[in-house]
Amino acid sequence: MDKIIEKMFSVGAHFGYSKTKRHPSVKKFIFGAKNKVEIFDLEKTVKSLEDAKTFAKDLAASGKQILFVSSKMEAKETIENGASSVAAPFVAGRWIGGTLTNSTEIRKRVTKFLKLESDKEKGLLAKYTKKERLLIDREIDKLSRKFSGLTSMEGMPGALFVVDPKKEEIAVKEAIEIGIPVIAVANSDCNIKNIKYPIAANDSAMASIKFFTDEIVKAYGEGKKSAPKKEVVKREFSRR
Repeated sequence: MDKIIEKMFSVGAHFGYSKTKRHPSVKKFIFGAKNKVEIFDLEKTVKSLEDAKTFAKDLAASGKQILFVSSKMEAKETIENGASSVAAPFVAGRWIGGTLTNSTEIRKRVTKFLKLESDKEKGLLAKYTKKERLLIDREIDKLSRKFSGLTSMEGMPGALFVVDPKKEEIAVKEAIEIGIPVIAVANSDCNIKNIKYPIAANDSAMASIKFFTDEIVKAYGEGKKSAPKKEVVKREFSRR
């Protein structure tokens, strides 16, 4: 445990916000304060991280997916790279309302993106005028920014992983509404009352975000290795 706590200190995971910003639900994870900045009890953070990793590993081993989410500039690259490394779906940008609660409509948009992308790769857009192709390219770019991370999602995810549940309030609300458990790296200003696996830590520093995301990605990847082979998979978000 000492080594992982040292690593957390090195990435600044122990830094929260000022006491005036603290949400009451985070109080039990606070160790104290230094220069008016609250400090997390990293022994408790380690325990929370281990619980989340065990859950992520078991979830993957059962054949279910985690949807990785963050629209924070400091987290986008880490979320996209981490999720992609284990073939997990992700939203590394603005959350589209209804992604979980109106999945039928979102599925249509993903399918449209995949078809346009496929048609372009096959040269099937050559029949259109130059102006029409330009408009189609713009549509592909727009859909790619919004939905490219969801093309690997098989039905509903088994869990959400979010960085900063305060910022990703809509995504968290949708997940809780339909009973999807949430793993969240949450700073001291976040409401973690209804989050199944809260990891109380600095959710603003890039190094801290990368550390916790990588830990969950690694656990998820390990679990996938022992997942049962799927002969037939019904994909809600798939190429057609």
